[in-house]
Amino acid sequence: MDDRIILLVEDNPDDALLTLDALSTNNIGNKVVVAKNGVEALDYMFGTGMYEGRDISDMPAIVLLDLKLPKIDGLEVLRRIRADPRTNLQPVAILTSSNEEEDRIKGYSLGANSYVRKPVDFDEFILAAGQLGLYWLLLNQPVPGAKIK
Repeated sequence: MDDRIILLVEDNPDDALLTLDALSTNNIGNKVVVAKNGVEALDYMFGTGMYEGRDISDMPAIVLLDLKLPKIDGLEVLRRIRADPRTNLQPVAILTSSNEEEDRIKGYSLGANSYVRKPVDFDEFILAAGQLGLYWLLLNQPVPGAKIK
């Protein structure tokens, strides 16, 4: 499990740190790449910009995607991931503080695999992020033939 990468797309440094702490607390020692905005997330996924030359055949096990991002918002990131045949099957879980019904509908309509609202309570957040990580890294079976790392 430890060699599979998690892409965390989160602009709030406190939420990013909390998510990293939650994964660690739940004994998830996987490498986590943190993208601070939508542009960085797409650069990682498509091997462009600051990730120029990254082997995009090695996809993360899961993208944990916030919605309210600078530069390019999370829904647009999701739309672009789903629009490209190289990434259209990439597992993406929306992890956001938004509880807006419209965001959930748009997220699922664009192909999100999951929509998880970030709990406000610290202990609940630790539990939720840990369960999310364990599910996608241990229980979920990736698409056959996909080179997910």
